[in-house]
Amino acid sequence: MSMECAYLRLSGRRDIRIICAVVVCALLSALMGVTNASAATPTAAHITVNARQSLGTLTSISKGLNTAVWDGNLLDSATTAAVKAADVHLLRYPGGSTSDVYHWQSATNIAGQGYADPNNTFDAFMGVAQATRSQAMVTVNYGGGTPQEAADWVQYANKGGPHYNGPVPTYTGGSSTGHRYGVKYWEIGNELYGNGTYGADWEYDTHGLGSSTYATNVVAFSQAMKAVDPTINVGVVLTAPGNWPDGVTSASSPQPWNDTVLATACSSIDFVVAHWYPQGPGVESDATLLASTSQIAAMVSGLRAKITQYCGTHASAVKIVVTETNSVYTNPGKQSVSLVNALYLADNYTTWLENGVANVDWWDLHNGIVAGNVSDTLYGDTQYGDYGVLSNGTCTSTSICEPAANTPFAPYYGLQMLKYLGNRGDRMVSSTSDQSLVAVHAVRQDDGKLAVLLINKDPNNAYTVSLDLKGYEARHGAIVYTYGENSTSITSAHGTSSSVTIAPYSLTTVVLSSDRD
Repeated sequence: MSMECAYLRLSGRRDIRIICAVVVCALLSALMGVTNASAATPTAAHITVNARQSLGTLTSISKGLNTAVWDGNLLDSATTAAVKAADVHLLRYPGGSTSDVYHWQSATNIAGQGYADPNNTFDAFMGVAQATRSQAMVTVNYGGGTPQEAADWVQYANKGGPHYNGPVPTYTGGSSTGHRYGVKYWEIGNELYGNGTYGADWEYDTHGLGSSTYATNVVAFSQAMKAVDPTINVGVVLTAPGNWPDGVTSASSPQPWNDTVLATACSSIDFVVAHWYPQGPGVESDATLLASTSQIAAMVSGLRAKITQYCGTHASAVKIVVTETNSVYTNPGKQSVSLVNALYLADNYTTWLENGVANVDWWDLHNGIVAGNVSDTLYGDTQYGDYGVLSNGTCTSTSICEPAANTPFAPYYGLQMLKYLGNRGDRMVSSTSDQSLVAVHAVRQDDGKLAVLLINKDPNNAYTVSLDLKGYEARHGAIVYTYGENSTSITSAHGTSSSVTIAPYSLTTVVLSSDRD
């Protein structure tokens, strides 16, 4: 706010009145300056990091992304470059509900069940995985497939060689001798609780309704797949605690999904899968989304309790993975491509991982433009939504268009920021904030550095953050990485080891060094 003084030509003693007007105006301007300075002064925030208190170690599968067979930009060189630049090391394939209609050997979907780009074969996907130094998470076709089809996929992926006598793809580029890709992680289907068991029916499934039906078939799938390669890890679909249809029963599922599936199948699996989208379409709220990560600890605790209850001595070996997450479960709007979703993504990944989850996969790499919620109550002025971290350059029916294909949306930079926080082998450590709108996550890096991620969820206020370090003595200043309003990329600068000012709605990673470095 600024103030301009207008001097009027007055009758009478004009010189005195002008002098008075000047004095009053100067006083008012000074007062306004004081007020503005006060409003601009950042609020104090105190962060405590205990570098001695470990929350677990980051691995090569901690940070992942979903890919899809219908993605026309999957094989672009720019896609590979973007995945590498974000330091993602796990890619899920062939993509959500499409997994339950996709026949890998022919690289086609079941007739009438959507589109699969003929170029995006399993071998082509593995080319992307290898080029980005990523592991693969494969979701086998449960809905329209068989245990034999899944076992054949394992054989082709992992048991190839000169004397190979297994299945050979019919698509162009397939190998007659199979491969030794070493794909370790295999999910059995996708969101099968959405097959009509509880009313809602979006997941293709020819096996019949009921959690018991799915659980029994999981055992058959797992046995067939592990008979081919006993070293693989097999995952089973569960519901996220506190989210539909957790705890729901029906005629075909008289006990809740998680209880039935784990009671029957736990001895045949190595990890459980949860998906989490905290909002419904049309009712998105920026503040609600950014606060939603407070639910994660309870969800992990709930899953771990069920695993402990039903898996016996095998329980400690069963991992939890989150193979899909984003802001809203369908029809994404402007929030999905906004800075707010970048803040949420960074907080989402790190909170799951700190609570013991082995892997988190964002939905997704590319998706497509959607004319979702563009309410003025949401941050930004974009008039569309997109689940992808990269644009695919599409337009709506009203000729609103995305930027050119492979242009990063804001959430991409939230994902990329995590590489400055930590990588495989680095230890997540305990951290706390005395400000509810300033989230903090910290990592003791393998080379001795200490990285602190600060997420300012406040749209209006900056914070001057003081760092109280326990078990770590910073001696050489810091490198500060930032992404926020009006940013087109992550930038870096030198900073101090004691404090940093973080802008409204921003991500800041402070990387500290000690004498050991």
